[in-house]
Amino acid sequence: MTQVVLNFSMSLDGFVAGPDVAPDRPMGQGGEALHTWLFQGDPAIDGEEAAALFARVGAVVLGRETFEVGLPHWEGDTPYPAPSFVVTRRPGPPMPMKTAAFTFVTEGVEAAIALAREAAGPKDVVVMGADIARQCLAAGLATELRLQIVPILLGGGLRLFDGGAPRDLEIIAATPSAMVTHLAYRL
Repeated sequence: MTQVVLNFSMSLDGFVAGPDVAPDRPMGQGGEALHTWLFQGDPAIDGEEAAALFARVGAVVLGRETFEVGLPHWEGDTPYPAPSFVVTRRPGPPMPMKTAAFTFVTEGVEAAIALAREAAGPKDVVVMGADIARQCLAAGLATELRLQIVPILLGGGLRLFDGGAPRDLEIIAATPSAMVTHLAYRL
């Protein structure tokens, strides 16, 4: 069954991006350190975790800001080679890329998730961007939460969990490595 997965690297103090996110700093000040494990981590642990996630992705839902600040750094494509649905108030034409296509959805996160589920087939939908992830949580659309807890303190920035209703989570997995602790929860 298709899962709607919120997947984020997070600092110990709860930030998924550093302060002052901008086009030249898509992860904010110091936020690039959140993804170091992807490039310098233990291949047997971190590499396998990343490969397993990438293999599951059938579609992506992201917000307009994530799209705009990320696209130049993704070398004209998405980090996931899958159809991508941009939740936005400003429509735009579908944008074909090397391995994916971006479709702009103006009807809200529920519509974007529905389109992404259809496009994903038997694979999963991954949600990118804290604001869209919070909208998915509030609407009850997310089914799985995957966090990579990175042992840094950013001291400020963008939080994934900022308000919202209390909810119980069921732990699926916890895998530590030298650079990050991988956690998976069922919502």
